[in-house]
Amino acid sequence: MKILVGHSNMDLDCFGSLALARYLYPRYIPVKSRLIHPMAKGLYSLYHDHLGFMPSRELKDETVEKMVVFDTRNASKIREYMDYIKPFTADVEVYDHHVHNACDIPGALLHEASYGSNTTLVAEELMSRNITITPDAATIALTGIFSDTGSFTHENVNSRDFEAARWLMNQGASIKRVKQFLKVWHQDIQIDIFHKVLNAVSFRNLNGYSLLFCHIYLDDQVGGLSEVVQKVFEVENGDAIFAVFSFEKRNRTLLIGRSQNDAIDLTKIMADWGGGGHPRAASATIKELVSREFVNTLRHYLKDILVPACNAGDIMTREVDVVPDSYTVMESSLFMETTDHTGVPVVDGEANLVGFISLRDISKARVAGEMQASVRGYMTHKLYTAPPDATLRDLERLFLDYNIGHVPIVKEGKVVGIVTRSDYLRQI
Repeated sequence: MKILVGHSNMDLDCFGSLALARYLYPRYIPVKSRLIHPMAKGLYSLYHDHLGFMPSRELKDETVEKMVVFDTRNASKIREYMDYIKPFTADVEVYDHHVHNACDIPGALLHEASYGSNTTLVAEELMSRNITITPDAATIALTGIFSDTGSFTHENVNSRDFEAARWLMNQGASIKRVKQFLKVWHQDIQIDIFHKVLNAVSFRNLNGYSLLFCHIYLDDQVGGLSEVVQKVFEVENGDAIFAVFSFEKRNRTLLIGRSQNDAIDLTKIMADWGGGGHPRAASATIKELVSREFVNTLRHYLKDILVPACNAGDIMTREVDVVPDSYTVMESSLFMETTDHTGVPVVDGEANLVGFISLRDISKARVAGEMQASVRGYMTHKLYTAPPDATLRDLERLFLDYNIGHVPIVKEGKVVGIVTRSDYLRQI
């Protein structure tokens, strides 16, 4: 027997990969995990006949010559299949896009690429061989790509993900059905837990990062928690979120993480807690019921391992051109023309920051015919400044909330640097 398998608790990307894999390996039998992710249950129910899966329990006492694994390279995530096949001596191939994880499946031939979706990896094989597929298979595959790329908004998205999506659309994929399958809430309990997490979440600034933490106790494990955490993360918009769910009946804990900062690699973090996943989305199962103190332990752990975040002092221009408050508007204008600035800080005789003059302010004086007036009369007195240790998120709020182009960096009343919108954009 030759089989195609995905990881246990099969998700939409896993189904998308297997729907295409049947065209690469037409004589292989696709095998279904005992567990299906809540997001994928609707798709599986509608396409049950099209997918033609064999239940994993029917592998018992079968001789498997070849096995092709999709969307994982972790032996523990295909354990349910391997346990049925005794002794396990099959030749194994793996198609997996989790390039940050080590492959621990013995003797596996690994096909890998750093794409947003594993389905893209399989689609590329079909595209290179000029293989035509059915609209139903294309729809399942496109759903997988949209799901794992966050509708092409996750930062691991590759141009090849777009190429694969384009090809699937040309194969007849239905975007209407894709939208239907991507609905986040499939259970009322998810909405209830969403509100619990939102009310329990707390912010902490660790090493310059804005991190969210929460710990929720539940009677038993429920599906769809990762979607709940993702939605809370989108609402609160920190650098990363760590949600702890303790299941009292099962005496175990699930740690779910989401990140939108390159410096917070969840693959490495979750590996230290026995889990894995992507740099931006990962989880770990802890085989005990942890106490509230676990969140504090997690915070201390993150404080120790996270490299301090870049701050205003790291990206600011240190040699700052300023004008004295004794200047006229005309002198300030000539100075800005010479230095090619659109705005400069204004300082008093003690070098303390007292205002900011911009080209917009100078234009007002020119229209009023008061270019010889003191710069103090036209400079902006209401200043938006930041200290050298301000985070990039702090700077972002200033640029967005007050529609300013420059943020003077101030220490003890003195200008020690300046950050422009261009500096910020280059850094992010």
